[in-house]
Amino acid sequence: MTLDVIQPGLATSIQDEGRAGHYSLGFPEGGAMDRESARLGNALVGNPADCAVLECTYVGPVLVAATGATIAVTGAPADVRVNGELREQWTRIELEPGDELSFGMIRGGTRYYVAVRGGIDVPRALGSRSTYAIGSIGGVGGRALRAGDRLPVGSPTAPLPRGSSIHESARPLFAKEQEIRVMLGLYHHLLTAEGARRLVEEEWILTPTADRMGLRYNGPGVGWRDRPQPFGAGHDPSNIVDAGYAVGSIQIPGGTQPIVLHRDAVSGGGYATVGTVITADMDVLARAAPGTLTRFLPVTMEQALGERRARRDRLREVVRSLMD
Repeated sequence: MTLDVIQPGLATSIQDEGRAGHYSLGFPEGGAMDRESARLGNALVGNPADCAVLECTYVGPVLVAATGATIAVTGAPADVRVNGELREQWTRIELEPGDELSFGMIRGGTRYYVAVRGGIDVPRALGSRSTYAIGSIGGVGGRALRAGDRLPVGSPTAPLPRGSSIHESARPLFAKEQEIRVMLGLYHHLLTAEGARRLVEEEWILTPTADRMGLRYNGPGVGWRDRPQPFGAGHDPSNIVDAGYAVGSIQIPGGTQPIVLHRDAVSGGGYATVGTVITADMDVLARAAPGTLTRFLPVTMEQALGERRARRDRLREVVRSLMD
């Protein structure tokens, strides 16, 4: 089975659950930005959670199912068309040989996902099929899709679930306002009291400078305490001697406006990180479109771990309900 790429879309790439275990070597985990949407798409077509899907950003591709396929489209809202006829998102779709799959303009959020029964079967690189374009590995030649690419589809390993759609109440939201929970640190103590207050009490707006590496926000700015800069750190108060970055780190280069690092961000550098988005909210962050109004809410480690468990249990319950 294959999918033929007629038009590639804006930045369509192959993604899975990511390549864990190589961060210390400079390779980020990567994988689908909105993992919940990708996992639910895989569940609809009877795939394990780690099967590779297509991640479509703003403008989707035009694909032809050369030999037929069973698919599901999840994530940000956009029109789905088969041979020009509208089909539903969050619902299993059968494609006959020669059917053309295309998409309309996105109506919220940033990315949507095309899951194919059997998964996109490109070779693994460092244990993952995910495209990491900066490192030129994974996916198809370590790059976004191009017209003329032929995507191999693997063989199914499990039966189709009884359920063929995700109930609306179980689908993620793509809101124009977000509350993103963070744990404060590592260099939060270098902010002034007013700067620290602004970070978690004022509103921030996502700019168009947002991609798989990170999301830049505009807002009231923060302030840094006066201190002698350590040797090698540079003159900007937000500079430090190099340190590791956790996934979801909030750094403030230039000293005023925050950037939240996401799936493809580098693993270390010379900017102070003042907090980290909790695991449970990384998918929420990925759904933000430019202009999204955002508040950063501080939580404790116990709360962060509790939210991670709650998210895991909720996803399991949605997947389980498909099997009933």
